[in-house]
Amino acid sequence: MGQLLGIGWQNVLDIALNTYILFRLYVLFRGTNVLRVLFAMVVLGVLRQVAVSMGLIITTWVLQGVIAVAALVIIIVFRNEISSVLQTKDLKSFFWGIPRYQLKTPMGIIVESVYEMARKKTGALIVLPLNKGLESVVQEGIPWQGKLSKEMLLSIFWDDNPVHDGAAVIQGDRITDVGVILPLSKRTDLPSHFGTRHRAALGLAEQTDALVIVVSEERGKITLVRNSQIYDINDASVLEKLLVRHAGDDTPARGFKKHTRELAVAAAICLVCVTGLWLSFSRGMETLATHDIPVEFINPGQKMEIFSSSASSIRLLLSGSRPLIRSLGPDRISVKLNLANAVPGINTLAVSRNTITLPPGISIKNIEPAQLEVLVDVSMQKELAVQPVWVGELARDLIMTHASAVPQKVGVIGPNQVLRQMHTLFTEPLLLENIHASGTLTADIALNPASIRLADQKNIKVQVAYTVEKREKTPQ
Repeated sequence: MGQLLGIGWQNVLDIALNTYILFRLYVLFRGTNVLRVLFAMVVLGVLRQVAVSMGLIITTWVLQGVIAVAALVIIIVFRNEISSVLQTKDLKSFFWGIPRYQLKTPMGIIVESVYEMARKKTGALIVLPLNKGLESVVQEGIPWQGKLSKEMLLSIFWDDNPVHDGAAVIQGDRITDVGVILPLSKRTDLPSHFGTRHRAALGLAEQTDALVIVVSEERGKITLVRNSQIYDINDASVLEKLLVRHAGDDTPARGFKKHTRELAVAAAICLVCVTGLWLSFSRGMETLATHDIPVEFINPGQKMEIFSSSASSIRLLLSGSRPLIRSLGPDRISVKLNLANAVPGINTLAVSRNTITLPPGISIKNIEPAQLEVLVDVSMQKELAVQPVWVGELARDLIMTHASAVPQKVGVIGPNQVLRQMHTLFTEPLLLENIHASGTLTADIALNPASIRLADQKNIKVQVAYTVEKREKTPQ
């Protein structure tokens, strides 16, 4: 991935991973009180950030304390709902499963079957999941995937059927699971005639948005439970009306679109929240760092060549959050100077924020140097004579009668404007004090100015042959 709009792949992975975690929390806890409290904590967190930005010290302190207490309340008050999600044995549904949309269910078949079982005092427990999945809440159960019919329901809850004590899960026009064990409610204010089936129905309704129908085996009464609300049903039309209102309003196509749209909006909100949190952290806890970044010259003119620059790198003093500064490497910073408008000769180029590429969240405090002098010209080749350079003095009784360099000329490459005015190259200084007799010295060529270079890089040494003789003594 490299970089995306200046953001490193580590940041993209960080945002994506935490967005998915937040989205999974929404999927697992939607329809429960845990999610509502978490949403309230998010609102408090936003208010705290606003208070921080406005400098409201006491308000910030109070909100911070409320958020800490709310986190503790969630763990204590909603521990049953949290544990039921965390204790699921189905890892697929926990980490990446998405609840399927509840297709339109033939409510008439369910109502007719339920009243038939009530008349015969056959105990039954029927679950109709809506938006929130049941995988993380229920336990055991046998996959069934049978076509929904009155005969099928009656046979499932027949007394001699091994699965009649568990719940039957209906999705669309199919019975998907039977013999399902539901979590029991912890409420202490329930009527004394409520048995295990009623407590199981309430336990599921407290943790999901499912509709649960209970048929009492002892009294032959029908009860509908949803969101901790208990409806005693005395008429078939009332039961059908409640079922249609809560689970049968949408056509399959419209309901599926609504279900998909809800999950898409939730995912988008999670992405926005995590990205905002990342930006908030990236701008906080400011720290400084210095980086030396090589300069890159772009868009030189045709046949133009860069011969020299007053600096090869730029020192940047950068500011940003500690995590961003620590993860910032030289490979994520670039300094590019445009030579499109350069002319032959020395050009002065400014180094500004527009010429520097940085990741988001990083700001520039200082640029050194703030401008460069760059020599740009058409390249040419020329042969120049080589002249030895002598420094110091010979011994008083010696005189140099001859000195020559081999090679006598060398080819050099450099800017057109510079080489047109040059005719001679000089060697590095040779000390006369070290000479006592004729001989040969090896010398380097002094490439001055620095914008020129030898055409043959291998021929960088010059042999200087010299002849010295004794001075004739002057008669006294």
